[in-house]
Amino acid sequence: MKIKYIVYFSIAILIGAMVYYRFNKNKAMQAQLTGRGAGGPGAALKVNGIITKTEDFSNALSVAGSIEANEQVDIRSEISGLVTGIYFNEGSSVSKGKLLVKINDLELQAQLAQALTKQNLAQETESRAEQLLAKEAISKEEYDVALAELRSLQSQTQLIRAQLAKTQILAPFSGKIGLRSISSGEYLTPSSTIARLVSTDPVKILFSIPEKYAGSVKLNTNIRFSVAGSKTVYDASIYAIEPGIDLATRTLQLKARAANPKGDLLPGSFAKIDLPLSSTNDAILIPTESVVPVLQGKKVYISSNGKAKEVMVETGTRTEKQILITSGLSVGDTVITTGIMSMKDGMPVNVIVGN
Repeated sequence: MKIKYIVYFSIAILIGAMVYYRFNKNKAMQAQLTGRGAGGPGAALKVNGIITKTEDFSNALSVAGSIEANEQVDIRSEISGLVTGIYFNEGSSVSKGKLLVKINDLELQAQLAQALTKQNLAQETESRAEQLLAKEAISKEEYDVALAELRSLQSQTQLIRAQLAKTQILAPFSGKIGLRSISSGEYLTPSSTIARLVSTDPVKILFSIPEKYAGSVKLNTNIRFSVAGSKTVYDASIYAIEPGIDLATRTLQLKARAANPKGDLLPGSFAKIDLPLSSTNDAILIPTESVVPVLQGKKVYISSNGKAKEVMVETGTRTEKQILITSGLSVGDTVITTGIMSMKDGMPVNVIVGN
């Protein structure tokens, strides 16, 4: 029995020693945080900090977009017919009005010749009727019949000429024509695509921004962008802004225009865009981790006479590492950047100032 009591007594002593050790350790840690550690009353907590200064700050938004051709169209025929000639090389540049494809027009040429013969005859008839009307040899109604016949035949001639013009497919604008999908001798219909014609100088850049930035973007704002596979940075200017917000994505769509004299920018390419939103001179920037959200707003701690001082601040734009302070801080203030969560107003601090 004595051995049993000795074991119980030893266990009790061991548990008590552990509790005592833990209690003293927690007390020492609390004292260090509140400035009452082993250094005695008033011992300062070592923290990092920065001294505020002014600098120029430019806020930019990075978004993704796509490159579009300035003009782009699938070349098609307005009428059906047999292809008698193809007058362009695939992948070549063509000028506006250049003949691209010719469709068989023999039947229309015959119809035109017939219509011209009838028109000439009707014109002679109308001329004689006009002379007879002047001599009062026929009535005004008889002359009107001859004139109406002439005008009807003239309209038919114009219609055939319009059909003939459609047998010549011309380039609607200057640009580069792509790969053709037809061959000479093929029967062409209006649904057939001949080739794609694109104008790529300049190019358009289509992109969207979140609606909260809608008020920060203006026409003629210069942007910079790059494309995949190239280190070149290109310049562009915003020329069009959608008048409303997209309800599905809550974004605003914009278009910019960029020069492309060498043809390096291809339609459909992905573009990484840097859009400048605002620029501030003499701005005060501090690390984002030094700002503490509170119920009344936001606060930071500064070092004043060796003690932490709580200061309410107002903030502006936030970047990846910094935040713009619009009020609450002055140039030369020492802002504490570490130990914020355990900091209290009036706590002694020893600030190690960094860059």
